Amino acid sequence: MRLILTRHGETIENKKGISQGHIPGKLSKEGIKQAKKLALRLKDEEIDFIFSSDLARAKDTTKEIIKYHPDVPVKFVKELRERYLGKLQGKKNKEDVWKDKKLTKGIETPKHMCSRIKKFLDKVLLKHKKDTVLFVAHGGTSRALMTVITGEDPKEMFNLGKLSNTGVGIIEIKGKKHKIRVFNCTKHLD
Repeated sequence: MRLILTRHGETIENKKGISQGHIPGKLSKEGIKQAKKLALRLKDEEIDFIFSSDLARAKDTTKEIIKYHPDVPVKFVKELRERYLGKLQGKKNKEDVWKDKKLTKGIETPKHMCSRIKKFLDKVLLKHKKDTVLFVAHGGTSRALMTVITGEDPKEMFNLGKLSNTGVGIIEIKGKKHKIRVFNCTKHLD
């Protein structure tokens, strides 16, 4: 399978430093521009199927992409959502809030997130072995995917690079082998 991985455009919450997690998020003016440039970047790609997070920020980015791929099937899924951040969702992303045990209780662990992503990726790989599939997701999701694909320990998830807003990754996956062709390409934003 050829996996094209991207992250949603910049959100108003990104600009304000707000932890989003599972809140919908709204693309900023810059995020809308980024999504349009991403769509142009991907317009000549042969895409067989698109999976997008069902959160608004990813959906709105996907809607720009499908303007150039109107016949490609799209499925909006919970499995590609960002990491669930519990009571931190909607709060300013400051270091001190991450130290508050009351606020951090119930946050999705890297192990759980990687497990969720692995189950989904395995299902997609079974069904789309020879296809080019696009995932439109989130920064944390991209880290979890790369953790799963490279076989890293989930504890290392935050040491792996994440995609910038509308950054593009292209990974070829065959069985347990993978080849990263591109990761976090943002040339289309220049």
